[in-house]
Amino acid sequence: MMTKPVEAGAPAPAIDIRFGQVGLIQVRIRSTEPGAILDELTGKVASAPLFFQRTGVCLDMSPLGRDPQLEEMRAVMEAVRRAGMLPVGLVGGSGAVESLSVALDLPVLAPFRPQTQTIPVVQPAERVEAANPALMQHQPVRSGQRVYARSRDLVVTSTVGAGAEAIADGCVHVYGSLRGRALAGARGDISARVFCQEFRAELVSIAGVFRVFETLPPELAGKPVQAWLDGDDLRFAPLTS
Repeated sequence: MMTKPVEAGAPAPAIDIRFGQVGLIQVRIRSTEPGAILDELTGKVASAPLFFQRTGVCLDMSPLGRDPQLEEMRAVMEAVRRAGMLPVGLVGGSGAVESLSVALDLPVLAPFRPQTQTIPVVQPAERVEAANPALMQHQPVRSGQRVYARSRDLVVTSTVGAGAEAIADGCVHVYGSLRGRALAGARGDISARVFCQEFRAELVSIAGVFRVFETLPPELAGKPVQAWLDGDDLRFAPLTS
């Protein structure tokens, strides 16, 4: 169906609705004990306040192994808020989650499903030759900007500044300084990697597993580095020629 053209002199629309990529942190709940949740989240926020403070999060209750009661969920959400994060949705698709979402007035978000297929990844040149050509970004990615390569690798031949995001469903390659955030395997590709020539990242994430600046290896600062996922552990090592 074609959109009816706007007549000359007609007022501009008040809104536009677009589908877009919005990065959200998932908090996977293994216990509904508010004190334990508050203690652990407070520690996370304290370790990286600029990243975690007042950030929107979605709550994944599947690790709990049962359907929580409404009052339990209210207590969990209050603990999350007290820690400094803002619950904005629930993860899942079960009937119980749907019912909770209505009672809590929160949306239900699609669950994160890691892809388990194996895609060989060793060095940057090998991944760029994949079936889908890499998205090439030749301009610096500046603070507040986000570049996303859907279903392919992202190659940034310049820099990724502080407060900027380089995101790819495949690997992220940065041939300048990486001072912002690099998120590879955005749709769950656990074999994706991050490569950069000057490692000063605020955050590195692969298939949803991430580490922030305060927990990144200080001995690798300013060096060529690659990052990959080993089970649930995000590993870093110098790039060798």
